[in-house]
Formats: sequence, C-alpha cells, structure tokens
Amino acid sequence: MAMTMIRRPTTLFSIKPKLLFPITPPFKNKTILLFSSPFLAAAFFCSLPKTSPFSPFLFPKSRPFLAEQRKSFSTAAAAMSKASSEQIAKDYKMPELRNPRHIVRKVVAKQMKEGDGATVRRSIGGSELRNFDPFLLLDDFAVSHPAGFPDHPHRGFETVTYMLEGYFTHEDFTGHKGTIRAGDIQWMTAGRGIVHSELPAREGVQKGLQLWVNLSSKNKMVEPQWQEIQSKDIVRVSKDGIDVRIIAGEAFGVSSPVYTRTPTMYLHFVMNPGAELRQRIPEDWNSFAYIMDGEGVFVDEASAPISKYHCLVLSKGDGLRVWNKSGRQLHFVLLSGEPLNEPVVQYGPFVMNTQREIQQAFEDYRRGKNGFENANEWSARAERLG
Repeated sequence: MAMTMIRRPTTLFSIKPKLLFPITPPFKNKTILLFSSPFLAAAFFCSLPKTSPFSPFLFPKSRPFLAEQRKSFSTAAAAMSKASSEQIAKDYKMPELRNPRHIVRKVVAKQMKEGDGATVRRSIGGSELRNFDPFLLLDDFAVSHPAGFPDHPHRGFETVTYMLEGYFTHEDFTGHKGTIRAGDIQWMTAGRGIVHSELPAREGVQKGLQLWVNLSSKNKMVEPQWQEIQSKDIVRVSKDGIDVRIIAGEAFGVSSPVYTRTPTMYLHFVMNPGAELRQRIPEDWNSFAYIMDGEGVFVDEASAPISKYHCLVLSKGDGLRVWNKSGRQLHFVLLSGEPLNEPVVQYGPFVMNTQREIQQAFEDYRRGKNGFENANEWSARAERLG
C-alpha cells in the first residue's frame, strides 16, 4: 500500500488448471494434441473459445450444447478438485523436520499513515526491515471511508492484496475495474507500468494484508497482469484442528493453482487450541510468519508465546513448527519465496535494479511512455463507496 503521492495492467485472466499435456510445437506445419484421457479431451473441446483455431472443426449446431457442457464441466471439476484436496489432506502425515527453522529476528509491525488518510501496520518495508528478498513490503491495513489509496503508479514488482474484512474497489488505467471482498485475493503484476486506485467500497473498516513481491530483472518490464481469485476458489483444507487457505504453494500435500512469477508460498493458517503444525518449506527459500490474531509458540515448544502484529523472520531450514497452547484461535500467515539475489533500488512505487532504471521509470511516467502511455490522461472514476 506504500505510496509516494505522485498524482500524477493489464489483462485480467482467470485461474484455470492446465491440461496434463499442452499443445505441442508445430512439426512440419502440423500441430499435435496429446491428451492423457478422453475426459481431458472433452474438457478441452468444451472449453474452446469461439476464436480458437480448432473451432471450425466443431459442428455449428453443437455450440449451444458445448456451452452447457462447459458450465457443467467447470462445476464438476471444482467439486472433484475439492473432494480430491480433502482426501489428500486426510491421508497426509505431518512430516518429521530434519532441520527446523528458528527465529532470527522479531519485528513488531508499526502503525503509520499511508495513501489518503489510511492507516497501516508495516513490518517488512519499514525502518527495521527494509526488505527480505524477494519480499519488499507487508502492510496490515485498516481503512475507513473516506480514506483510501487514490491514483498511484507502480513498476517492477507485484502487489498481492488479501481482503480479511469488507470490500475494496480497484480500477486501473486500462479500464479494468472490480471489487474484492473478504477472503478474496488480487495478485497484480505491475511489470513495466500500471496506474491504479484502491478505495473502500462500503462504510465501516476494511481490513486486509498487502504484500509486495519483487520481480527478477528479466520480468520487471513484462506486460501488467491481474489474477483475481474469489474466496470460494482458494484451496482450503482442514486437518487435526488446523485450517489452511493455500493462496500459493502447498500445505498438507495440497497445492494452489495460482501462478507466481517469483516462486512464492503464501499460506493462511488458523490453529485451534491444542493444535500442532509442522509445515515444510523449501530449504533455500527466505521465509517469515506474521501473526494476525491470537498467540502461538513458534519453533521451540518450550519458548514463550508470541502475539499479534509480530513478524518473525526465519532462518534457513526444511520447515516450521508451531503450537497453539492458548485458549483461543491463532491466525497467522506464512510467507516464503525464492531469493532473487539481485540489487534492489526502490523509490516509492518503483522498484528496479539500478538508480538509472529508477530515473527512467520517473521519466517514462512523466512523459507517458514505455508502459505509462495512458497515465497523464487517466483518473479513476470509482467512487469511494459503491
């Protein structure tokens, strides 16, 4: 949510499971389709858009039927996916960790003003922890009308907004507009440039988390993209008194379909009193936990419990152990990412690798070019309440 008040992406795409065997490269002007089963073949043809090169091979009168089958298939696939996830989690055994991570640093998220009258609690991205490769910022926000985050630009990284309470309306300079509600995720790749606004869409306090994930030098100038995932579509499983929403990555043997350019794991755990968690983490990834509510014992069962608003920076290792020894639920997110090991030069909403690239970003924004072509003429039309 951090904004340098420069007042002056973007393709919206849905998350869909990929076919086991995608379309293969052309060989001698022929394209070969490989399917692992007739079910996948049916799924493919029922999902064809009208503009598909394969559409002419379908009988025109079959289109209404296929449209209905597409809806039926989507519903059935979702049900099968949920049932499969539940079975996988049921059969999953908590791993024995050979090299459990320990806490190397504790940072209390500090309250500060951001945007236009908004309040955030910042852990990563603050004075105590400027960044933690590949993570640039974590804001725990609570915003009430008329505060918000009006028109502002980004370049060179991704923002991930996770709504916990309320509604936020977002709009960008390509005409994309939408509202995310409690439990929804918006994963925005700013890439070469985007200008957007984020404003409350109802009375009361809107709460959530916003994470900034850095992009590698090769991806900093990609075209902007959006992934918007409704709460009902986020993979969620429960086991042994623990409920986890798998926003990205894997937990209890179940994986999220969300695509991340920078390899990332994003898990939201809710642990009931008496529950114990052992969660695997890729050994070379950087990882931290942020406690949103309640208190928990992290890493060492004999250690003192740690309460809300603490960000726990973890050492390298193969996983994390957590116990809830309190009388109420523990809510926390576990974030892990593959380090980029590249220079980070940041000025407000622009994050690049060199000072020269930062200067170029400001120049492009000012002149309305190289990704900011619509920046000078655009202003969000979204009302603060809707």
